Amino acid sequence: MNRLMASVTLTALGLISSNASKAERIMTTIAEEEQVTRDSTANQGYVEVNGLNMYYEIYGEGKPLVLIHGGGSTIQTTFEKAIPLLAKNRMVIAMELQAHGRTDDRNTALSFAQDADDVVTLLKKLGIDNADFLGFSNGGTTTLHIAIRYPHLVNKIILASALAKRDGVPEWFWDFMDNARLENMPRQLKEAYLELTPDVKRLQVMHDKDARRMVEFVDIPDEKIKSIKAPTLVLIGDKDVITVEHAVEIHRLIANSELAVIPGGHGEYIGEVTTLKPDFKEAELVVPLLDKFLDKSW
Repeated sequence: MNRLMASVTLTALGLISSNASKAERIMTTIAEEEQVTRDSTANQGYVEVNGLNMYYEIYGEGKPLVLIHGGGSTIQTTFEKAIPLLAKNRMVIAMELQAHGRTDDRNTALSFAQDADDVVTLLKKLGIDNADFLGFSNGGTTTLHIAIRYPHLVNKIILASALAKRDGVPEWFWDFMDNARLENMPRQLKEAYLELTPDVKRLQVMHDKDARRMVEFVDIPDEKIKSIKAPTLVLIGDKDVITVEHAVEIHRLIANSELAVIPGGHGEYIGEVTTLKPDFKEAELVVPLLDKFLDKSW
């Protein structure tokens, strides 16, 4: 068994009790079963997942909510502003996917199906057999694959600016992706990656694999989207890259779904790093809307 690093904190962000928490018990179990080296000063860790050394973080206590970041992103660039609010009433589990952030790469192309398998394998190793999911952008597409392929694992899902079909974005998007260059990647995402993994060659590989995955994007068939039975919240910005019409289409295909159109751009409603403005206020985030959906009885 590979020797892996992992860690847990009882006081991160003031959200985890000083008593033995569920997060601590999870980490203790992993440490015992997989010979994980623990660092009691942090709530992050690594677990071997399908040939990856996958990085993850746990916050808070309660029912599990799994966060899946966007393309080219890290946990923090997508969710840093929202995590402290989401973790007030639930256990938040976030990870970095293949080649992103602190998770290493494998000698394979990126795919949404593989990301779905990796997330599910990670959750299994954490002892999570049922959870809510919030996926943003590419993470929303991965969440669709999880809901379709692993319905037993899914309680509720939030699809935030998720793409299911090529016609869900304007035509210019595909030309842009076909000619994507690292120098055109958002500065905030490049800086965040290099702060965590200071290796420009690895950044280039991640960028190129992400771009290629989008160029080769394949529609998710209607019948598979219709097969999703989990209560679903479809979120979209009114100035999003993904079209509002596409969000409406997904909403209509999933029987047990709600739709929310939020003023702003791609991920602005959750505080995604490239959307942040100098006058940013937590009160502008849609976390109360997310909490209401997640707490609602269906």
